[in-house]
Amino acid sequence: MAPARAEPAASLRMTAGAAGRWSDLSRRAVSALVLGPIALGAIWFGAEWFMVFVAAGTAVLAWEWVHLCGARLRAFPGLAVPLALLAAGLASVAGAWILALGLLGAGAAVAWAIARQPALLPGERRPAAWLAAGVVYIGLAGVGLIWLRDAGDAGRANVLFVVLVVWASDIGAYVAGRMIGGPRLAPAVSPNKTWSGGAGGLVAAIAAGIGVAAVLTPGVAPASVMLVAAAIGLTAQCGDLLESFIKRRFAVKDTSRLIPGHGGLLDRADGLIAAVPVAAALSLALGQGTVLWG
Repeated sequence: MAPARAEPAASLRMTAGAAGRWSDLSRRAVSALVLGPIALGAIWFGAEWFMVFVAAGTAVLAWEWVHLCGARLRAFPGLAVPLALLAAGLASVAGAWILALGLLGAGAAVAWAIARQPALLPGERRPAAWLAAGVVYIGLAGVGLIWLRDAGDAGRANVLFVVLVVWASDIGAYVAGRMIGGPRLAPAVSPNKTWSGGAGGLVAAIAAGIGVAAVLTPGVAPASVMLVAAAIGLTAQCGDLLESFIKRRFAVKDTSRLIPGHGGLLDRADGLIAAVPVAAALSLALGQGTVLWG
């Protein structure tokens, strides 16, 4: 009789474990259905709308980063982060790209110098370098997005390509990791990420890139599309791992509770933050106004 009693218990444990793997799926889906159309609409309907969207997102990212570092937005040194990002953003909108990058560097230096003052950011471990790094980390993504979009129809295509490839990478990694599981990808940084998830994310990124390119530029050679999509997908996964490392450094699970099922905007946009500078550099190499996979 003992084995007969043990079998249902084991079955229940397996069912509970399977359910646990997908426990956040519904919240993730709802968040995606709300935020996805807003992001895609801002990309599609023109550079002006997109700049407003980027500005709002950058403000939220700055708020989360400053609080993550133990500072406050309403006073220095925390205030230095959004001020630097605002200045760089205004320079980008004006098309002064070199100035924008210079302002990010100067803003990071100012934030670092102020944060080193014990009276302004007390504690045994004042994260001055981390606070300054946030200016560059967030700022390069913001400036890069404006650079990519500021190229007419090609700009719209490039931003759509990057965003959809990063989303596909995230979804593919989530689904494959939970369905297949297996060896951990980087257990010291993020115990939940697996090699199967990484492979699933890469396959999904390439598939999404081929699909987007086929719609926007029919007849394009698939080899170049696959190469660019793979590079963006891999960079996005590295950004995800970097964000996990940063959260482990500050001993937090999420950067905020802004987005149900995801945590903060930094948690949701980590892959995009990493991928955008790479895409912007590729756009610069190819010439602004050219599609990334062309």
